[in-house]
Amino acid sequence: MLKSIHHAAIICSDYGQSKRFYTAILGLKIVAENYREKRDSWKLDLALPDGSQIELFSFPDAPARPSYPEAQGLRHLAFAVESVLTCKNFLEAQGVKVEPVRVDEYTGRRFTFFSDPDGLPLELYEL
Repeated sequence: MLKSIHHAAIICSDYGQSKRFYTAILGLKIVAENYREKRDSWKLDLALPDGSQIELFSFPDAPARPSYPEAQGLRHLAFAVESVLTCKNFLEAQGVKVEPVRVDEYTGRRFTFFSDPDGLPLELYEL
């Protein structure tokens, strides 16, 4: 029945800032960008190398997402990477605050967390 995750949708507070973060810093490729006049909303389709996508939306007056303490709902979005340390160093060089690297007690894999411009928790998980 289910085959894979096709996309995750993110609503941002500052479209230009988030577009830059996801494209220039994280390196996602733009698939399509559309302004939806009736909603006064941008929709940016972004692709990762494996074909999975992120839809980045802007909506006027969208409420902030409660994160800390953690709220019910989607906890975080995790990206698979070859090297957590390499990615962590790159992000920090771009001015992104990244948590210390940890090791998953069940898989033995390294991971760390950082946030997008709206504080959405993002994870790097080493393959």
